[in-house]
Amino acid sequence: MEGSSLIVRKVRTFFIEMGDMSFFAIRFFKEVFTRPFEFKELLRQCFNMGNRSLLLVGVTGFILGLVFTLQSRPTLMEFGAESWMPSMVSISIVREIGPVIIALICAGRIGSGIGAELGSMRVTEQIDAMEVSGTNPFKYLVVTRIVATTLMLPLLIVFGDTIALVGSAIVENLKGEVSYQLYFNQVFDALKFSDIIPATVKSFFFGFAIGLVGCYKGYHCKKGTVGVGEASNAAVVYTSMLLFIIDFIAVFVTDIFFEV
Repeated sequence: MEGSSLIVRKVRTFFIEMGDMSFFAIRFFKEVFTRPFEFKELLRQCFNMGNRSLLLVGVTGFILGLVFTLQSRPTLMEFGAESWMPSMVSISIVREIGPVIIALICAGRIGSGIGAELGSMRVTEQIDAMEVSGTNPFKYLVVTRIVATTLMLPLLIVFGDTIALVGSAIVENLKGEVSYQLYFNQVFDALKFSDIIPATVKSFFFGFAIGLVGCYKGYHCKKGTVGVGEASNAAVVYTSMLLFIIDFIAVFVTDIFFEV
């Protein structure tokens, strides 16, 4: 009985939190189109989330391209299909592997950072002070961060995919003696708009999810200094789960759309 009641409480808490997060998202959409627009803070957040993530995303993408090519090459060699390597790697990275892996990396860096930052501001009553002084903290803190993640993540994913293809080209040049020009000619011949557009569209949703969950967890941090760590950790866990759900929905919808 205790086990079943615990499960019921967990499920109830989950659905309550999902409802609160939905209202949080609705409030965001209401606030994002109303004045005043915090362009200066938005640019600062774009710099913090975009420029300062380039090194991490670049290293991740480069290693991704190297490892994926090294692991796939022996299997293709067994079937005498080494010539398919550039097209297979490019489609796999651009369609699925690149966006998901880079989004998860950014969820760990950006999502946890937002949760910890806003959580510490809530604990130290800085957000309450902004409300008392007449400033709209939701507009200044939440809207700018969600918009920044939504705009920056697609750019980071494009950057990471490019670096991953460069890493794959280096492996093919060293292992298979394939010239860089031939490699990228085959890459661009294989890629179509039906590969690039869905991946780009879902990357905007990835960025929105990272910003929304991170801001929600940090903005509603209520358990003192311990809650800051919990908010940061929960932001990463919830965002990672949400990214996989969004990816599944995007792949399902894309498959139906292009099937028709």
